[in-house]
Amino acid sequence: MNKLLHLQAFLAQAADSGTSDPGMSMLDFVRAGGTVGYVIILLSVVALAFAAVLAIQIRASSLAPEHVIDGLSKLVKDRQIDRAIAFCNEDGNSCFLGHIMTAGLTRFQRSPFGALELKSALEEAGSEQVARLYRWTDALALIASVAPMLGLLGTVIGINGAFSTISRSQGFARPDQLAGDIALALVTTIMGLVLAIPATAAVTFFRNRIDALASDVAAIADDIASHLEDSPANRAPRRPAAPQAPAGAQR
Repeated sequence: MNKLLHLQAFLAQAADSGTSDPGMSMLDFVRAGGTVGYVIILLSVVALAFAAVLAIQIRASSLAPEHVIDGLSKLVKDRQIDRAIAFCNEDGNSCFLGHIMTAGLTRFQRSPFGALELKSALEEAGSEQVARLYRWTDALALIASVAPMLGLLGTVIGINGAFSTISRSQGFARPDQLAGDIALALVTTIMGLVLAIPATAAVTFFRNRIDALASDVAAIADDIASHLEDSPANRAPRRPAAPQAPAGAQR
């Protein structure tokens, strides 16, 4: 009965303090999260930095710049394969399109099957470049997965501290004694979710954007490679016809 009365008094005092207090400032909110809260804030800064880098890298103008498209189209159309490969390897022309065209044109030169090998080389190089871009989003996905667990860790620490306070006060802890532990339990959960939700959405957005832009770049690469398909020197060598016996030798 005494514990029930104490719980009612605790809830009434908490309600009164909530109505009279104008609310936590942002600095107080951050401080209430404790060490776990500071770790979540640090991860938020890292996630924001990764998102900014991805936004800069995953653009059509970065994956396939116009000057690279025009330069490659002219060189490949003129059958200047060596110059096209050197053009792709220049520092100012390093991009998604340049990497896959370098791989395709290099195999085109080395293979006797010409355009057939060029197509397969472009597909393989494109898959490798897409996987490389995906790896940039893995760090952001890791932060999105870790943030809720850090929030849960702060919640467990806060609840454990509240029970420890109650144990030390023999079951009659005052609200002000429990306020810090309860704030830690609630604030870290909020902070973890606030980080995890937009980070997860950003990972999905960037991966879908990678797929869309990779398809566009693949279409551009196929269009450039089409200039080589009609060249007679790029066709597969034909098997020579079997020599026929002279007409007089037939019986």
